[in-house]
Amino acid sequence: MAKILIFDHPLIQHKLAIMRDINTGAKEFRELLEEISMLMVFEVTRGLPTEDVEIQTPLCATKAKMLSGHKIGIIPILRAGLGMVEGILKLIPTARVGHIGLYRDPETLQPVEYYCKLPVDSEERELFVLDPMLATGGSASAAISFLKRRNCKNIHLVCLIAAPEGIKRIQQDHDDVDVYIAACDDHLNEHGYIVPGLGDAGDRLYGTK
Repeated sequence: MAKILIFDHPLIQHKLAIMRDINTGAKEFRELLEEISMLMVFEVTRGLPTEDVEIQTPLCATKAKMLSGHKIGIIPILRAGLGMVEGILKLIPTARVGHIGLYRDPETLQPVEYYCKLPVDSEERELFVLDPMLATGGSASAAISFLKRRNCKNIHLVCLIAAPEGIKRIQQDHDDVDVYIAACDDHLNEHGYIVPGLGDAGDRLYGTK
């Protein structure tokens, strides 16, 4: 079964509280999402392998630990996932970035892929799928399925806020994908919004309605 990891660090929770506030504008919202993403990826990448290397300090030669050539890919789900990219790239500037675009078919209500551009060696990379809100879980589950159909195997899901319904969907569909979140909220309302949530993350990021 996939692991669900909730980051309850005071800095993350403080910044998330400001993001939830209806009076927080788009500029501050974007900055906070970037900052929280940076704080989260610090823990998300805790298990990356390292290797001993020889370096020369100003005083002597010594051994130090560096990442062992591990390849990282970050895959935001358009459009709200884009707001998490820059914070992660500040800590992992060598990561490659792919994009997945989805829309919901109005008749079947199922996610439909309209855009997918991945690093050419995605199947060799550790991939972090980014989406601030894990509501029903339909879009995230579909995005992960698209990656698996392209032979990607080492996949993680990184979200800001999740509903229990979304977590359950990912566990049912992808029990090999760990989920990292800053908060698990109460439920979904009749319109599919997370409660208490923070509204539509994409609209709040870009000042649209």
